[in-house]
Amino acid sequence: MQKSRYLIAIAALLSLGLVPAQGAVKVVKIYDGDTVTMADGVKIRLLQIDAPELAEGECFAQESRAALVNLLSKKGTVTLKADPASASYDRYGRALRYIFVGKINVNIEMVKLGAAAPYFYQGEKGIYSAALLKAAQDAKLYKIGLWKTCPGTQLLPTKAITTYKAIGSSAPTPVNSAVTAQSATTGCDPNYAGCIPIYPPDLDCSDLKALGLTPVTVIGKDPHKLDGDGDGRGCTS
Repeated sequence: MQKSRYLIAIAALLSLGLVPAQGAVKVVKIYDGDTVTMADGVKIRLLQIDAPELAEGECFAQESRAALVNLLSKKGTVTLKADPASASYDRYGRALRYIFVGKINVNIEMVKLGAAAPYFYQGEKGIYSAALLKAAQDAKLYKIGLWKTCPGTQLLPTKAITTYKAIGSSAPTPVNSAVTAQSATTGCDPNYAGCIPIYPPDLDCSDLKALGLTPVTVIGKDPHKLDGDGDGRGCTS
């Protein structure tokens, strides 16, 4: 009878696209806020979210990893779930999955905690995309997690997140120095948080408002002259 109940439970999980992680299939290594390795050697990339990069020293990267460690240490059966809207594996061979601990969707919870942001790669919107976006909007509104610690960060779900140091620090530059190096190819001016077009041409607040890029956070110089009072914020009205 007990074995029969176990098989029925497994069948129910599989019907939902969930794979029970038991025995050797459990989390054994947590790299950062969105990547783990299971005991069977499979590396998992948490699906539809992106966390600050530890390797690049991004703002809130350590806290993001700690949040994932805490969530995965909670009691409950660990299960993995794929998404029909996404590929099963990324170009690095990592399995793309949602991770559940009991009934907790860890991917969504990381966004609620402000420890990660939604990332809809190539515009793919999965089964939890609406919940992820709402969680991020709430976290940003109430300045939770990285949205408080890294105030220059922008919520751009179709792009990988890049977090920035707080304005007014001794070195008010992007924590991810690669932004500056890549500005010529990305078309983003490294003097501003997010992706403000490179100067020239000169843009004013009405131009940026039409593009949905206001308000603006200045993290370097201000070639567009958007921050009239020098407080690090421009186009706020």
